[in-house]
Amino acid sequence: MQRLRWRRRRRLLLALVAAVAAAVGVLSYATGALHRTELQTLDARYQVRGTDRSLLDRFVVVGIDAPTLSFFATSKTHPANWPFPRRYDARVVDNLVTAGAAHIAIDLQFSQPTDPRDDYALAESLAHAKHVVLATTAVGPHGSTDILGGNANLRRFGDAVAADASILTDATGIISRTQYSYQGLETFPAAIAAQAAGHAIAPGLFGGARRQVPIDYAGPPGTAPYVSYWRVFTGHFPASLVRGRTVIIGATAPILQDRHATPMGAGLMAGTEIVANAAATVLHGIPLRDAPGWLNVLLILALGSVVPALGLRGWGLRALGAGLVVGALYALAAQLVFNAGRIITVVDPELALLISSFGTLAVTYLSEAFERQHARTTFARFVPPGVVDEVLSSTDDDLRLAGVQRVCTVMFSDLRGFTKFSETQSVDRVIAVVNHYLNEMTEAILGAGGTLIAYMGDGIMAVFGAPLEQDDHADRALRAAREMIGPRLAGFNAWLAEQGYESGFRMGVGLNTGPVMCGNVGAEQRVEYTAIGDTTNTASRLEGMTKNSEYMLFVAEATREALHDPPSDLVFVDEFEVRGRQAKMRVHSLSPAAP
Repeated sequence: MQRLRWRRRRRLLLALVAAVAAAVGVLSYATGALHRTELQTLDARYQVRGTDRSLLDRFVVVGIDAPTLSFFATSKTHPANWPFPRRYDARVVDNLVTAGAAHIAIDLQFSQPTDPRDDYALAESLAHAKHVVLATTAVGPHGSTDILGGNANLRRFGDAVAADASILTDATGIISRTQYSYQGLETFPAAIAAQAAGHAIAPGLFGGARRQVPIDYAGPPGTAPYVSYWRVFTGHFPASLVRGRTVIIGATAPILQDRHATPMGAGLMAGTEIVANAAATVLHGIPLRDAPGWLNVLLILALGSVVPALGLRGWGLRALGAGLVVGALYALAAQLVFNAGRIITVVDPELALLISSFGTLAVTYLSEAFERQHARTTFARFVPPGVVDEVLSSTDDDLRLAGVQRVCTVMFSDLRGFTKFSETQSVDRVIAVVNHYLNEMTEAILGAGGTLIAYMGDGIMAVFGAPLEQDDHADRALRAAREMIGPRLAGFNAWLAEQGYESGFRMGVGLNTGPVMCGNVGAEQRVEYTAIGDTTNTASRLEGMTKNSEYMLFVAEATREALHDPPSDLVFVDEFEVRGRQAKMRVHSLSPAAP
């Protein structure tokens, strides 16, 4: 009866796990708590999808790049620095029209008047080209601008002015979306798409004038067809490259600072190429769309319930493996759906799956613990307790494992003078210094195959030969000690000097070899692996004895005898009385010049 009641509780607990996981996932989705992480997964989906150059086959970028800046800076017939005279822009427009460009968009700022002759030359070229789209980042009330004298003046030329797309960076600083209008002015990509399509673009295509839609990037930077500004200016470019296409003119040189992060990665993309991608997205009817909110909520509910549902069917721990498979399959499905033109949320459903998996794990362990206790109580009625323990030993999860005794080499180390040093420094600086020191020494110990037992302030305890047996544990310990008092300490002191500290440190290391008791000790709430015994105590005392010595390392006679390959620079120091031992101990060290 008691087992039946627990099984009912187990079902209720699993249902509660599913409800909590789904609720957390939906709440996160509704509040956007993990929106930045979701954007990062979206960037990954763009990059996994790869490149489709056909999306930009109706566009060409004319870039003011580094070769262009160099050309005009060194030209004898057309010398100029940035920004170029507007008559140069006029000549580029004329050459594009002559080459048969279908439409032209200029991603340069023409808000302020310059030389009247240059401004007039540009105005004439724009009037001749007809329906050129100009960009601006300065938008006044009701979509007004100051471009070439204002909106009314532009209409005389038959041109359009639009808000620059660079205003639409997301929470991670990446340009991934565009919209129909900004402060009443049509955005640059929308205006370009309207010119290319030959008809107005309705706000309804975006779902509303201010509704942001994903840019369907064709590929990483450099995907768009491209020609350098100076080549168009001089007429040295293939007319076939621009004939019948929409040409977007703008800055691409890094020094002009119109380069931005995009979901495609692979470095920054020129703003002009971003505009081309956004305009192509609008022209193609915005093929990449966000999934409806109700669908995302449904996915969160589904993933939050799948692992608890399997737990109800008695899968137990196998449900966790199934949860991993479901999580991987969902990520794959999200990518396939993205490739098909829909963006479904990934992070919040996976969060619900993760919470439900851990919750199911907890309920499963509780169930198994009850089953073990129930079996123990049942068996104890009929057999002695020792037999019960033996029967249940394979499922006993008590972490206080029995120890083993084996011969190991124990190391203690300490940083000399650190206590006095720490009294004169701020807490932050002390922590930074000790962390750097411990990192250096830990790398040496682990690199030699040692086991780190504990940090004691700036002190370290380690053991070689446990928990894995090592025939050469003494050699490993000596190799680690040599590295610690040698290059590691030297590197640490050099780092201190770089940080502006006046002096470096010495350290002390003690090595002793002998039988130790190794194993996990502690309470059920916390256990630690340790090595206990006289060998450990002696190693600690050897380390302490280096304080009044010219040596930084003391090696016990037992350690020297255990070495497979004693080094030639291991020298006998003296016989010392060691507290806790009746006989004197022979102590060795490395020659002072050795490390």
